[in-house]
Amino acid sequence: MFDLKEFFSAINEIAEEKGISQDKILEAIEQAIAAAYKKEYANKNNIIRAKIDPETGEMKFWQIKIVVDPSMLKEEEEGEVMEKEETSQLTATEKQIQQGEEVAKKIRFNPERHIMLDEAIKIKPEAKPGDEIIFPLEAHEEFGRIAAQTAKQVILQKLREAEKEAVLEEFKNKEGEIVSGIIQRIENRNIYINLGRVDGVMFYNESIPNERYRIGERMKFYLLAVQDTGRGPMIVLSRSHPKFVSKLFELEVPEIASGVVKIMAIAREPGFRSKVAVASTVEGVDPIGSCVGQKGTRIMAVLNELGQEKIDIIKWSDNPEEFVAQALSPAKVSRVEMMPRREVRVFVPDDQLSLAIGKGGQNVRLAAKLTGWKIDVRSESAPEAKVEGGVAEALEESENFEEENQSQVTDHASAETTETIDEQPLTNKQLSEKTRELLKSNGYDEERLKSATKEELMQIKGIGEKTAEKIIQIFQQ
Repeated sequence: MFDLKEFFSAINEIAEEKGISQDKILEAIEQAIAAAYKKEYANKNNIIRAKIDPETGEMKFWQIKIVVDPSMLKEEEEGEVMEKEETSQLTATEKQIQQGEEVAKKIRFNPERHIMLDEAIKIKPEAKPGDEIIFPLEAHEEFGRIAAQTAKQVILQKLREAEKEAVLEEFKNKEGEIVSGIIQRIENRNIYINLGRVDGVMFYNESIPNERYRIGERMKFYLLAVQDTGRGPMIVLSRSHPKFVSKLFELEVPEIASGVVKIMAIAREPGFRSKVAVASTVEGVDPIGSCVGQKGTRIMAVLNELGQEKIDIIKWSDNPEEFVAQALSPAKVSRVEMMPRREVRVFVPDDQLSLAIGKGGQNVRLAAKLTGWKIDVRSESAPEAKVEGGVAEALEESENFEEENQSQVTDHASAETTETIDEQPLTNKQLSEKTRELLKSNGYDEERLKSATKEELMQIKGIGEKTAEKIIQIFQQ
């Protein structure tokens, strides 16, 4: 017997500290006591269960035997090694039997843990294969040093497993949301962030280009994925994902959080510029005004989190002509001509031409990503002449906002085994910033791209057939 009040007080303290339910902790303790009993008083092949009465603190012990019939058994070969002592109470095969699954591999009968069906029926008339037959054991509360050490190891292992499950469950529920953490360390350009109960990692290709990260600084991150690894849960974070922008707006704009205003599409070149298309679901609500806020307070709060990145808020339209014209904002569009194969020709006044194209073609490139149309910008004074940098295609890997939610995270088995990203620059301006980042993060420099095949490039998540062909055309011709 023991002091119940003190015992359950300790359980409650551990539960609060580790974020584990009290039932899980009590279950771990009971399994540890059963392991200690087995070590001290029972045979190594026995299945032992223990139970603590929460009212009296009394401990009870049982030996469990699994019901089997002759069809489940295999003949023991001469010299066959007996099964090793297992930490789990039941073997995988015995668990299959209990769950009523078809067992392809026959088991070897062990009288210490199995009971034949005809014998089981004498004890329990309704017994069937896979059932448990319970045999009460004499209670013991005194255990030797080795048994106590065994119990300690079982408790620690079970608590680690329970804590891992609790962390996984907690962060799985936060997947696709914004979390806040403190930058702990930077290794191989990967950023490790303390999120409280667990550390997260932001791989280099998920960070914002040219953004500086300082150890000890608290920042917001988009929770991209939760991966269960052998070493515990790995929380993959991002600041370059388009949804990071949408979630920041959701935090700052109540109309978005309530669904009155909806973000329909996002095109982003992290660290440089984003275009966000918004629409109102309620008549009379101005979606752009809601996102900007009084005197620009709402959009300024988002911009402060993103640093130097610029954001254009655009009104969504089901009319492609109108939407393309809006997407080229802040440039003023004179007219739009629809062409075959999702192409559109846009005419702008001469003084608006450079504004429509943007620095390095960025404005028209983002507009093409946002709308999903290939855009050809031309001057009103020379409508037949193509403008250098004025044609932008919605690349295959550039997706609309709904599709962006599908993670393009590489399945990193471990943060420590992530390959160092090649330092050689990939500067070809004919490729989008996103494509260049994808190639760099997968170890492709300009030299390697000269011999890469289309099939090889298409193995990279986010690069489709058209983009692969374009890359080969640029670097191999």
